[in-house]
Amino acid sequence: MAFARKKTRVSLLTQMVLLISIVVLISMGIGTALFSFILDDILDRYIGQQAMTVAKMAAMDDDIIAAFEKEDPSRWIQPLAEAIRTTTGASYVVIGNKEGIRYSHYDPDQIGLPMGTSNDAVFIENRSVIYRGSGISGPAIKAKTPIVNSKGETIGVSSVGFIMSDVEKRVAEYKERVVAFSMLLLVVGIVGAVIIARRVKRLIFGLEPEEISFLFTEKTAILESIRDATVAVDMQGRVVSMNKRARALLQEDLMLGKPISSPQIRDIIHTINRNTQDMNQKILLGHEIFITDYSPILSNNEVRGVVFTFRPESEIEQLTEEITKISSFSDNMRSQNHEYLNRLNTIYGLLKLKEYDKALEMITDEVKERQDILAFLMSSVQEPFIAACLLGKINRSKELKVSLEIDQESHLGIVPAPIDPKILVTILGNVIDNAMEAALAKNCSDAMVHVSFTDLGQDIIFDIEDNGTGVPADMESRIFESGVTTKPGENRGLGLALVKNSLVHLGGHIVIGKSDLGGARFSIVVPKQREK
Repeated sequence: MAFARKKTRVSLLTQMVLLISIVVLISMGIGTALFSFILDDILDRYIGQQAMTVAKMAAMDDDIIAAFEKEDPSRWIQPLAEAIRTTTGASYVVIGNKEGIRYSHYDPDQIGLPMGTSNDAVFIENRSVIYRGSGISGPAIKAKTPIVNSKGETIGVSSVGFIMSDVEKRVAEYKERVVAFSMLLLVVGIVGAVIIARRVKRLIFGLEPEEISFLFTEKTAILESIRDATVAVDMQGRVVSMNKRARALLQEDLMLGKPISSPQIRDIIHTINRNTQDMNQKILLGHEIFITDYSPILSNNEVRGVVFTFRPESEIEQLTEEITKISSFSDNMRSQNHEYLNRLNTIYGLLKLKEYDKALEMITDEVKERQDILAFLMSSVQEPFIAACLLGKINRSKELKVSLEIDQESHLGIVPAPIDPKILVTILGNVIDNAMEAALAKNCSDAMVHVSFTDLGQDIIFDIEDNGTGVPADMESRIFESGVTTKPGENRGLGLALVKNSLVHLGGHIVIGKSDLGGARFSIVVPKQREK
């Protein structure tokens, strides 16, 4: 049976150490090779120039020039040339006559013998030369220059050389220093590589690249599977990630990589700390209210960002209403049954007493109110969304014991195409709710709200009046700002801000005035055609 061989994986720490070490080693190798090449070239030029300097110094020595005229020149020139050689460190200093016969040499046995290399460049071309050559002393870097007497005549040659073995010994000393320095840098580089690799390993929690890749994929899958809109932002207010639900729900208000413009969210980011965690806070984005939860993103006990979850308030209200309806269904049925039994008993009693007219009157009154409301809405409001909204507010007013009246002269046809009737419902519903709350807060059982509307002319106009306390003059300019309210309690001040934003979206406006009922009057104006 064949067993699959387990693939050996090198850890990230080992890979980083090897990579950095190899890079440092290659860099040091290339650097050392280049330095050696440059050093060889520099030394060749430097030693050649030094040899030429020594050669010219010997060629211009007055005593050496004068010795050419004496009977035995080498007797006088040899000690002078040797003195120059030992002083300058040259390997040899040879003085020769025009026939190439040596007058000096570090080996006295070579005096009187012909020079080992040609002097044509000096005597024929009358110029100084630097070159590499081999003579009786072996390979050397040499310099030759003519010796000229006081009459300007070339009488001999000055030849100075640095034997290559001496040069190479000096070069080897420099290279040893370079190699030693390179090895020191290599050791420092390897130690630094280990330290950096360990630090990187700590920063990524000791995970390998494959594990990091899997965690990232896992995090993305989890984020995308969350039903709520989830958004992560950094401390500068930029969106760094958002799931599919957030992209679909908040695409007009939040964009990946872009800063958040909502002042409420920015205030949360600026005030959040590592112990902050808030639930069910209302935030206005665009023309919709969202319920948001948020918590800080911590790194080394420091806040590095914030995670928000957003749920439309309308969805939560819908769920709440459904649950409330289910839980209160039996209570409503019981109370309605009790109420209708009382009325049936009353009608039964009237019939028993043969008070037929009064029984008929009671039945007519009961049916007439509902029929009148439905008949008016069906005849005067042709937009189904608005009619449904008004019918819902009438039913709500009965629950709150608020008298909600609709002007019988009001009329509203089909809303023109450029206007979204759902946004109109949002505007109208919020203003009527505010009016009923304001009237109820002041008058309790005598609370009144009056609604009128018309679509004559170029605009659709709604007037909502109440008998509440009205809007203080100092708050009229701020009442539509998010968070500003005249009512106590948390999560207030969003309804009218939503109304304002929705009106801006439709190109309309709202005016606050004094109602004849004693409270506030809100006049909503929405143009049928947007200005281009």
